[in-house]
Amino acid sequence: MSYNKAMEPSLSPKELHRQFLEYIEIERGRSLKTVKNYDAYLAQFFSFANIRAPSDITDDVVRRYRLFLNRKADSRGKTLKKKTQNYYLIALRGFLKYLARQNIKTLPAERIELARTGDRELDLISENELERLLSSIPNDTSFKSLRDKALVELLFSSGLRVSELCSLNRDSINFERNEFSIRGKGEKVRLAFVSDDAKKSITRYMEARSDIDEALFVGGRPKKNGSLMETTRLTPRSIERIIKYYAIKAGISKKVTPHVLRHMFATNLLQNGADLRSVQQILGHANVTTTQIYTHITNKQLREVYKNFHGRKK
Repeated sequence: MSYNKAMEPSLSPKELHRQFLEYIEIERGRSLKTVKNYDAYLAQFFSFANIRAPSDITDDVVRRYRLFLNRKADSRGKTLKKKTQNYYLIALRGFLKYLARQNIKTLPAERIELARTGDRELDLISENELERLLSSIPNDTSFKSLRDKALVELLFSSGLRVSELCSLNRDSINFERNEFSIRGKGEKVRLAFVSDDAKKSITRYMEARSDIDEALFVGGRPKKNGSLMETTRLTPRSIERIIKYYAIKAGISKKVTPHVLRHMFATNLLQNGADLRSVQQILGHANVTTTQIYTHITNKQLREVYKNFHGRKK
């Protein structure tokens, strides 16, 4: 049997905390942002519990921690939402599962139940508002207009997360097959697709490019002829600002983000008859329950039942 440092009874919770973060980064392939979040959530638990060994994590400690989270106020004096409280608990459960894998005696992870939250409300815009958003982008040959039209069209036609959109390179898309592979959350690779409208917009945008940057969507200082100098890959924040700018320009009062376009993409598929499992795979959801948030607004059968039977005399 190989010697396992994590089985040493003298190993401190602080050291186990560090090893767990390394484990989810290297073994589980979590992003650096996820690792940073887990670090902060666990640090909050250790600060509260002040435990000396994993065996000190008990039902009572977790119960008191949950009360603490439920009463914890942010800088504006508002208490944490149930969904936010669950982030802290999910990180703790992950840590306990890691300890169990290392044969370290502690509280079983399944003893921690997540707080019940209400059904998630989707931020959506209407098809008319989507058309207004696209129409608000000038129909000219300037670099900015061509780029912005291409990225909005691609967001809606592929359902990409904004971080995934930012990671695309010039050669990422196979225009003969109108598809491409994308590496999403958890380093999982899935297939994404490009509509004919998005393909046309991206082609026009690429033809206007005179730089050699490998990134598909770039920003930078414009030259007099409209092209860019010193190009840099667009960041998620940059794309969020672009979407917000055109939404305001289109007179849309709702908050419009890249993720709203992802929601629109998913509901559009379901409303047109796509099955839930297929939509789950296209979106890159690890669990189908995540995809189910869309079903309550796309169930045509319930709508037809209501129309056929409500208020009619027998």
